[in-house]
Amino acid sequence: MSEHESGQASVTERVADGLDLWGRLRDARGDITVFADRREAGRRLAQLLATSQFDDPLVIALPRGGVPVAFEVAAALDAPLDILVVRKLGVPWQPELGMGAVGEGGVRTLNASVIAAAGLTDADVNEVIAREETEMAQRVQRYRRARPREPVMGRTVILVDDGLATGFTARAAVDFLRREKARRIVVAVPLAPAETIAEMAQLVDEVVCLEAPGGFSAVGQFYRDFTQVSDQDVADLLALSDAHGVTENVNILIDKCRLEDNLTVPDGVRGVGSGKR
Repeated sequence: MSEHESGQASVTERVADGLDLWGRLRDARGDITVFADRREAGRRLAQLLATSQFDDPLVIALPRGGVPVAFEVAAALDAPLDILVVRKLGVPWQPELGMGAVGEGGVRTLNASVIAAAGLTDADVNEVIAREETEMAQRVQRYRRARPREPVMGRTVILVDDGLATGFTARAAVDFLRREKARRIVVAVPLAPAETIAEMAQLVDEVVCLEAPGGFSAVGQFYRDFTQVSDQDVADLLALSDAHGVTENVNILIDKCRLEDNLTVPDGVRGVGSGKR
């Protein structure tokens, strides 16, 4: 089996695991799979991810909708949580139709076929890019504040969103992570159409998805509560994730006697200092 074929088999098995493990919740019409809300989707996704071992994992959310999902994943894996701001580039007179995306670090992805079909000029495209890059910079400031970006190089990055439709924003994020030399990239989402999963599997090391429903038109149709996540929600969840206690196994040598145990830094502690009294 080729590497590509092996990768596709891994994706298929992971999706099947999710379907077998969780079954299907139905809405009142009884014809589509739904999650109660993003937090529930995150908890379910986290339990599936927790069955695997990840070396030095970093959970990165695509805001805003991906942050509540990723918060649950990071908590379950005891991994740090960060964000990567990516903005979809919409056709000027039909913003929901994506012609590409821009992201932090100068990432820019364009869909030449959509641009050509829409008859857009370079000036049209550049105007949208400039507007979305300005908005992206403002969101980075609102979300991160003084919070430094987590280093990516050499780590296993689990990229999380509340779902994939076309996957444009996720592809832009993957471009950034590759440039930053992530050792391994795992895209983890509660749901996505099968064709998007197959496309994403060609770009990353693994795709983990709970549901691949048919009749897919928008991510929100598979949530009972798809209330918009606010900028404040994003900032609050990042702060809450930072505040979680951290536990490490330590060895302390005192007068030729070695003490080994777990050291826990309690919630809310930002540093430990010592000095003469």
